[in-house]
Amino acid sequence: MAKVQLQDVRKVYENGQVAVQGASFEVADGELMVLVGPSGCGKSTLLRMIAGLEEISGGELRIGDRVVNDVAPKDRDIAMVFQSYALYPHMTVAENLAFGLKLRGTAKQEIARRVKEAADMLGLTPMLDKLPKAMSGGQRQRVALGRAMVRESSVFLLDEPLSNLDAKLRHSVRTEIAQLHRKLGTTMIYVTHDQVEAMTLGQRIVVLKDGVVQQIDTPMALYERPANLFVAGFLGSPAMNVLHGRLAEQQGLKLVLGDGRALPLAGAPVQAGWIGRELAVGVRPEHLQPASAGEPAAFETTVEVVEPVGNEIFVNVALDRLPLVMRVAPQSLPPVGGVLPVALRTGSLHFFDAESGSRL
Repeated sequence: MAKVQLQDVRKVYENGQVAVQGASFEVADGELMVLVGPSGCGKSTLLRMIAGLEEISGGELRIGDRVVNDVAPKDRDIAMVFQSYALYPHMTVAENLAFGLKLRGTAKQEIARRVKEAADMLGLTPMLDKLPKAMSGGQRQRVALGRAMVRESSVFLLDEPLSNLDAKLRHSVRTEIAQLHRKLGTTMIYVTHDQVEAMTLGQRIVVLKDGVVQQIDTPMALYERPANLFVAGFLGSPAMNVLHGRLAEQQGLKLVLGDGRALPLAGAPVQAGWIGRELAVGVRPEHLQPASAGEPAAFETTVEVVEPVGNEIFVNVALDRLPLVMRVAPQSLPPVGGVLPVALRTGSLHFFDAESGSRL
């Protein structure tokens, strides 16, 4: 096992495109760190630089105590699991697991031990004689994980390993990866564009946008205190609602929207210096709720779409033309087109600068 340290790591291609702009963070020994962001944000490029598959344009990369900027991939003591399973179709599971070790000249007894341990841990023992074509997608991905495990490397790198699986298999294999990390205690860096994977797997998460690190923190810290509007909108499903307006003192604290409507914000965690300032106010869907009897409504909305998903309901409403999403417990709701008075949980609001998007 080993820690991974990045200090101002950059990637600039020959055409001048900057894929990664000065990434600096440390992955602790034995930590599972997730790199997350939309397509094109630089997360896979960053992982490939750690693996040695992309040249580093600037900065310093350390694995353990070694600077590895110019070290060949095979000498970095890393194992990588790709989005595609990349299994040899003519080889059995056992042969696929053992192939890399044979190339390295590992002794037969040692190969047999490692293959057995990996197969037992991943539930592949009954399938050792099968060819990949006779296996499901989830089973093939487990073989790919096993092939990385038998290397017994210091660092595991996983590049969107679940993106080719259906929703049920993604959940199953995601759980297996989490259990695998707990058993092995190996340093893992996991790349995904799926914020649910990031939130459920990562001990810490690096959020990237346009090659720039936006925030690094634990999943719940990111959810509860996003550093900017991008992080606030990217993490959370459904996404955070955002209201734009000017903070004013009008017989109590109000947010004055562009159309002149004033929303009451009594009890919101604001500072005196924000009065008169243009703000973006973030509201998680669970902090918008139907106003109960006797409870003052912050505003009235029109129901547009109701999405029951079992243990909760997503209610898409409109405040004039502004679309909002609510997450509520199963209950009776007005029909589509009906009026729904909404209460705002003002103590849980998030405040951002309207221009920069940075958290206040």
